[in-house]
Amino acid sequence: MTYLVGKIALDITAGAPNNGRGEDNVARVKSLLVGRERFPYVSAQAFRRWLRDSLPATEERSKVTRSGTGKKQQAYTDGRPDKYLDDDLFGYMVAVKKESYQRDTVLATGTFVSLASKRITQDFGTMSRGFSSGEDPVIHEHEHYTAELAADVLFDLPRVGTFEQNGGGLRRALGEKAAAEAKTSAGAVATTLRGVECLRLPIEERRRRTGVLLRTFAQMQGGANRALHYGDRSPALVLLAPLKGGNNPFTRVLTMGDKSARFDLTTFIEEKRAWHEELDGPITIGWAPGFLGDQRESVRRELAEDIAAGEVVIDHPRVVLQALAKQIEAGQLDSWFEDESA
Repeated sequence: MTYLVGKIALDITAGAPNNGRGEDNVARVKSLLVGRERFPYVSAQAFRRWLRDSLPATEERSKVTRSGTGKKQQAYTDGRPDKYLDDDLFGYMVAVKKESYQRDTVLATGTFVSLASKRITQDFGTMSRGFSSGEDPVIHEHEHYTAELAADVLFDLPRVGTFEQNGGGLRRALGEKAAAEAKTSAGAVATTLRGVECLRLPIEERRRRTGVLLRTFAQMQGGANRALHYGDRSPALVLLAPLKGGNNPFTRVLTMGDKSARFDLTTFIEEKRAWHEELDGPITIGWAPGFLGDQRESVRRELAEDIAAGEVVIDHPRVVLQALAKQIEAGQLDSWFEDESA
């Protein structure tokens, strides 16, 4: 059993990638208060939307059904993880005609919070095009900021392509008709995962879906206000550790130094040593050059022995994510998809 756990960081420069509720004619970015200090953030929902929208065009998405009005509005996907990668990995809830089906997410993501408190800039623009001479322009205001944002991530590999069909307190992932189709059309077979009866897709499809997701991380796009505040939204740093349990010991490796964000090498080394018996392969660190200044090369030098021993891999995020996807698709890491407690 292996979970890929770790950290993802986004590098935002003069950006407003996720807006909150506006006030008057001011578009506010999402932020939270810790004491009197303000920390901008990107919600997990926004990040997951970017990720879903960045899936390859060839990957068919689950259709969304919307019904009702006002407080009785309802929106849900097809709820067919046997057919669609996004229903499988992102989860869903479908409640129709006294029936409900649900799938908890396979990919868990935290809120991307700024590592440091920030003074958020309020900018304004004007619209005066076509106005007559002497007319006052229409003023609109908005916020933006520069920050390094980071969040925890967990990818539950044994649950990729594995759909719970019973269990205490659980809703089934598939109805009877859908379950039958999953067996005949998608090749799903009955199995047990963590004491729960499930249907499981063939390993080839489970490998493929995992590879697609990892490659998509490397080429993420999205975010609000791209007309005024376009910026790269692919991860500037991604740390993925294959752990036999679902803990995330590397949640504190990105922190604030005296004046700027930093990769806390002391924390990383101590956590790696404390959890070494649970590690099920090398720790992968994708780190874009230039992010956090010259720290990437410094960390590389300090971890030279771990890198030489094959315990840590450091390279560009796109390189390490594609390499990991390639290994998984080739069947070299199939043990990660199994759960010894099943």
